[in-house]
Amino acid sequence: QVQLVESGGGLVQAGGSLRLSCAPSGRTLSAYAMGWFRQAPGEEREFVAGVSGSVVIKDYADPVKGRFTISRDNAKNTVYLQMNSLKPEDTAVYYCGARITGVYVSRNQNDYGYWGQGTQVTVSL
Repeated sequence: QVQLVESGGGLVQAGGSLRLSCAPSGRTLSAYAMGWFRQAPGEEREFVAGVSGSVVIKDYADPVKGRFTISRDNAKNTVYLQMNSLKPEDTAVYYCGARITGVYVSRNQNDYGYWGQGTQVTVSL
């Protein structure tokens, strides 16, 4: 059984920064693609960023390009999402997903087999 644990969320003013972390327990996921998604109240869960497994390919949703950076430290079995220049519209619960059926990044949440519990990010004016 794989559990993903996110951390690093919180309340920040617009223009500020946060770094989210995702650490799986019970399994090493360095060979698999990992993704960050977010869900705002009343909205569908949407893709934010993803990173491939052994070949480091990264993908970003248009709204976060140039502001967010996804990275992974396979030695620590941890994936990060550095979020800079945060905007109120970035407010959401952020989820980390593991794509254990493939090594390539996917924007489709149905391709991810394991999820964390989510961490709240709130950006105020």
